[in-house]
Formats: sequence, structure tokens, C-alpha cells
Amino acid sequence: MGTDRQRNPERILAVLHELGADVIALQEVDRRFGRRETVLPRELVEERHWRVAALKMRPASMGWHGNAILVAPHVDVLGAEPIDLPAIEPRGAVCAHLSAGGREFCVVGMHLDLSGLLRRKQVDAVCGHIAALGKPAVMLGDLNEWSQRGGALRGFAGAWSVLQPGRSFPSTRPLAQLDRIVHSEHWDCEDAAVHHSALSAMASDHLPVKASLSLTA
Repeated sequence: MGTDRQRNPERILAVLHELGADVIALQEVDRRFGRRETVLPRELVEERHWRVAALKMRPASMGWHGNAILVAPHVDVLGAEPIDLPAIEPRGAVCAHLSAGGREFCVVGMHLDLSGLLRRKQVDAVCGHIAALGKPAVMLGDLNEWSQRGGALRGFAGAWSVLQPGRSFPSTRPLAQLDRIVHSEHWDCEDAAVHHSALSAMASDHLPVKASLSLTA
């Protein structure tokens, strides 16, 4: 939902084009009630040459509890699954198994709880899921964590790096770093930032965050 209270799929896709990313994680891409149908028509997504990491959960949905992962044409989707999180609200995470340039890795898109206690448990659940896979991984999404280094972010201690792209919420006057990118030790980060444009400030109440990552040898 845009800051003008309008749903505008074309506007969202235009912002994704501005980003020029290889992998995109989206939150609230599905409606919360009924058939949970996506608010981004799949045909429009595919016309823009994005591919959806299919979860095969609900026929009309694109993600799981609103979380979805899109990839550029040169990125192969090897599989995807939802990650069950301890929650009171309808929150969740999705994990996509991807390959590019002959290297395999995982990307998790997540939207964490408003409760600090549940956020910490959710971070533990996601980290446990990734640890069992044993692959390079990137996690990103709306963590709902207002602290810059404390709170649920402590769950990423050790081999994880929590990037600080900048303030992304609310989009009209950013005050908080709610949207984060976290990567395993297998990556080098060249840059992390908030994408702020006239279009992105209107398309959502959160500004997109982005990072340039490369796998180490």
C-alpha cells in the first residue's frame, strides 16, 4: 500500500527496476485474508523478466505470509521452502535456494514480529534453518527491530554480519532502520544503502534497502 493509500503494482515494479538487483525480497506481497492472493499480478512480474521463487503454497499467492523472493533471469532457482516461525501475528520467512555463476547460495526473505521476545526466537529459528543447510546465505527484510545493535540483532552473533543500510521507515521521513540485510561469512560487502527516490517514497511506507555482495573464493 502506497503512502497515497493506493495499491499500484506498476509503481512497485518500477521501483524494482530502479534497484536493478539480482535478487529481491518482498514483504506484504500477498493479501492477509481470504485466498491470500498476490497484490502483484504474476503476468506483470514476468513481463518485467522477474522470476518468482515458487513455494507452491496457495494457488493465488506469490509468497508465504506475504514474503516472496524474485530473481533476475541469470539467477537459477533450485528450490524454495517456507520457514515456520514462532509467532502470534501472521509472520513468516521464506528460503530460496539459488545459483549464479556456478555458485549455490540461499536467500531468506523475512518479516519479523512486533514483539521483541518473539523476534529473538524467530531469528534463532531462521539461523537454525540456514545452519542445517550449510550454504552461503543472505537474510533480508523487515526485522521490526528499532535497536541499532541490540535486541533481536544479538541473535546474529558469530559468523553473521548485520549490515547498516540506513533509515528506511517511514518512507516519507525515515527515522528507523527496521529493514536489514544480514549475510554469512562467505560474502564480501561492497556497499549497503537505502534506495531513496521520489517513486520509492510513495510506493510503500518503507524505503527499499540494498547491498552489493560478492561470494569470496
